[in-house]
Amino acid sequence: MAESSLLNDQTFNVDKLTYEIFSFLENKFLFGEKIEKPNATFFSDLKSSKNVTGKVRILSIDGGGSTDGILAAKSLTFLETCLCQKSGNPDARIADFFDVAAGSGIGGILVALLFTKGNDSRPIFTATEALQFLVKNSGKLFKSSSNGILKRIFRSSKAEKMFWAVFGESTLKDTLKPVLIPCYDLSTQAPFLFSRADAFESDSYDFKLSDICSATSADPTVVGAFEMRSVDKRNKIVAIDSGVTMNNPTAAAITHVLNNKHEFPFCDGVEDILVVSLGNGVSVSAHQEPTLSSANLVKISGEGASDMVDEAVSMAFGEYMTSNYVRIQANGNADKCIRRNSTSRLLETADAMLVQKSVESVLFRGKKVVQKTNSNKLEGFAGELIKEHERRKFSILPTVMFKQSSPRLSSATVSTESSY
Repeated sequence: MAESSLLNDQTFNVDKLTYEIFSFLENKFLFGEKIEKPNATFFSDLKSSKNVTGKVRILSIDGGGSTDGILAAKSLTFLETCLCQKSGNPDARIADFFDVAAGSGIGGILVALLFTKGNDSRPIFTATEALQFLVKNSGKLFKSSSNGILKRIFRSSKAEKMFWAVFGESTLKDTLKPVLIPCYDLSTQAPFLFSRADAFESDSYDFKLSDICSATSADPTVVGAFEMRSVDKRNKIVAIDSGVTMNNPTAAAITHVLNNKHEFPFCDGVEDILVVSLGNGVSVSAHQEPTLSSANLVKISGEGASDMVDEAVSMAFGEYMTSNYVRIQANGNADKCIRRNSTSRLLETADAMLVQKSVESVLFRGKKVVQKTNSNKLEGFAGELIKEHERRKFSILPTVMFKQSSPRLSSATVSTESSY
């Protein structure tokens, strides 16, 4: 009875708003009446009903960290399984339930695998296939300073060929949803963010996805910078690994959404956003003494920057932190299990991380272990993603209005996507 009453109330609100909207349009365009624009109260009432405007869903994936991307990939596999089960759709994919995806380093590679459109207009990889891709190609993807320089250059070349084999001629415009993948551009000495929205504005900001994957993961201590050009050859990027400046791209993704009114017209604050942020680090236990080698200092720097972004975002969400923001990160108990040369051990480690009690950052107070496990948090958030997905099927106005290319126009056009 409670559900029936709620549905009736929601139907009444939707009908009332529908009447107001179409009354305005009818008087304005059919009868030519000179009427004033709806007042602020009208739009305030429209915005206040989440049945109408909904929430923008953001996926953010850290760079490789201590787990070389395996924690994030396994988290995505678990999340996609939950989405399939809860939605009743065995063909559900990660890209169906997010409006924006941001990824740094190995996280950027995962975003490209999960959001690139195939010939059937569906993602080219499932989450499980993306995890298998990372494990199978770990020798090509992850740095190794123990080999000679020629072997390291050869490894980089193999990675570039591997990306080309996966993505071919696909560019940013061939992604299903807006994606954000950072690198650091040595030519401008500033971070650079590959963005689908920018690609639709100009070919000078459209790049091949194979090049983007090489750019966001180019380790300067191993093979140096990766040079690339835009589709029209006018824009040159001299890229190194995005981990040096943006290992956790969550803040960049949130900023992009809040300042992009063309694609997200009703998103005004954190209350209008759902965020899943996947870490790839392993927090060191209190009894462990970190060694201060060069490699570990780089790792500490990257993961420390990620933690600071997590803390800042958590504070920004305030009262909405528990409902609208989830951060997945492992604790130190899994560190001893990591072995890059063992596929079975990598997967065992990822499974162990999911059943761990999750780690949360407390501003200026370090970290704390909470009662919920990582899998508990993901499963609960899957339900929220599905609720938003289902809500849009009956929505009056679109939550997102994605830019799309048009075969008849040289410039980008706007396409309404209300169900995704």
